[in-house]
Amino acid sequence: MTKPILITGCAGFIGYHLATRLLTEGYTVIGIDSLNDYYDVQLKEARLLNLQAYSQFTFRHMALEHRAPLELLFQEFSFSTVINLAAQAGVRYSLENPHAYIDSNIVGFTNILEACRHHHIEHLIYASSSSVYGANRKLPFSVEDAVDHPVSLYAATKKANELMAHTYSHLYSLPTTGLRFFTVYGPWGRPDMAYFSFAKAILSGTPIQIFNHGNMKRDFTYVDDIVEGMVRLIPKPPQANPQWDAQKPVAGSSHAPYKVYNIGNHSPVKLLDFIAILEDKLDVEAKKEFLPMQPGDVEETFADVSELMNDVGFKPSTPLEVGLAKFVEWYRDYYKA
Repeated sequence: MTKPILITGCAGFIGYHLATRLLTEGYTVIGIDSLNDYYDVQLKEARLLNLQAYSQFTFRHMALEHRAPLELLFQEFSFSTVINLAAQAGVRYSLENPHAYIDSNIVGFTNILEACRHHHIEHLIYASSSSVYGANRKLPFSVEDAVDHPVSLYAATKKANELMAHTYSHLYSLPTTGLRFFTVYGPWGRPDMAYFSFAKAILSGTPIQIFNHGNMKRDFTYVDDIVEGMVRLIPKPPQANPQWDAQKPVAGSSHAPYKVYNIGNHSPVKLLDFIAILEDKLDVEAKKEFLPMQPGDVEETFADVSELMNDVGFKPSTPLEVGLAKFVEWYRDYYKA
């Protein structure tokens, strides 16, 4: 592709891995990031430093909610594809700082949609989340399920993003693809994620907090699998579905050029089993503190990835033992632990 690709949140966990993959394949990547202090800024800067080693990478320090610099960026570069991974993440943090989620995930995403609309972007890919399934209990979670009962503000903003994207696909024929990520883990991860904080606590001899007394299951998905799914989707902007029936609407597609996919390992793992594998890779036994369920959490996630498999011939499959071994190797090297 001759036109550059814009990645928002390029210094974030998934954005960094995606940018690295595209740069190694010869793409020109423009990355933006606010480098906010939600978690360790030095980790974000270390990721960014690695990206800046590539000659075809350009970085701009900005936040999505600041419309003027974003508009200037779209005027400066002629993007083919925009991949929006910038967002205020975290379920529990949304209980403490709701305005951060409105600013970044709602105002910021509106600015992205408007820029894509006015500059005739060929494909907008954006991060949604498995959190949108909220209070749903039918498993596995399917993109054809209704997602009308979020249990955190974070989840509500991600559901809102999907609705906003559909509106722009309908009104302006903007092709949009939403990706519902399921518990992503791996090297260069986010320190606020459980597996990362578990590793830190286990190595320091600090008890790890296990919510809902360990009765949780998660569809842990290795970051390289997430990236593979995204890369395969870049050249496949969605088309209007001619079989879509307004009398019997299906949630995952539309009469507009709009599509939503799950990207998950489609294999939920008990939290205590996950911890046991992490203990094995660290070669240290964890001290455990069992606590009740936290507000905003869900007991189990499980991705139906049949739509992704049908459309791009790929489904995540990296075993936890392999993925966690790679994470631990990186963690010990980066932190000299």
